[in-house]
Amino acid sequence: MKKVSVQNRLKRSKPGVLALFDPDRIPAPHIKKLTEFVCEQEVAAILVGSSLLISHNFDGFVASVKKSADKPIILFPGCSHQICSHADAIFFLSLLSGRNPEFLIGEHVKSVFLIKEYDLEVIPVGYILIESGGFTAVEYMSNTRAIPRLKPEIAVAHALAGTFLGMSHIYLEAGSGGSRPVPRNTVRHVKKAIDIPLIVGGGIKTARDAKGILEAGADFIVLGSIIEKSPNQFKEIMRSLG
Repeated sequence: MKKVSVQNRLKRSKPGVLALFDPDRIPAPHIKKLTEFVCEQEVAAILVGSSLLISHNFDGFVASVKKSADKPIILFPGCSHQICSHADAIFFLSLLSGRNPEFLIGEHVKSVFLIKEYDLEVIPVGYILIESGGFTAVEYMSNTRAIPRLKPEIAVAHALAGTFLGMSHIYLEAGSGGSRPVPRNTVRHVKKAIDIPLIVGGGIKTARDAKGILEAGADFIVLGSIIEKSPNQFKEIMRSLG
């Protein structure tokens, strides 16, 4: 039987929720329980990645998640050394909102031979940082500035550039633990301008945030910190979307 691609599985899950696991924040003894928990809540997939990656056992972390999951595992790498063979696919992220060549193409070139060797499904994603009200880890580590949150037209221009470059998804990111999510108005304007799936993450803390962003046009939202810090709040969000 022919294997169904991760992208096709995601298409069937829209609108949906992607769970984000940061190996630097989740202790090894908690991986199995947390993975089973998010799968029970019917997330569309599990993303694994970190802005920094202090952990020395990235491969082992991804393998443990994969072992306990019945959902696709997608790498969400902060740099080229966050690549392993245990995932189903990789978000091949190009940081379109920045002007740092390392995150536009440099890290990608470093990673391609491993990706090919591991036969990972590649999902090209235009990654766009949106100001969240604070200085986030991804801004610091990538040495780039976020798009002003009250300038949706700039976000639209970058999203369109991503589609013209052949990206299969656009990702609007307020930053992990951001104080505010991406404005719904920005989500609405970007979705209206593009014809590929739109992912929105960062700063989503309540059911109202989640529903508002999905209603504004997002195909997927990403929840990360809240899964670890407040599982009950995460369950409430998932129930509200069901």
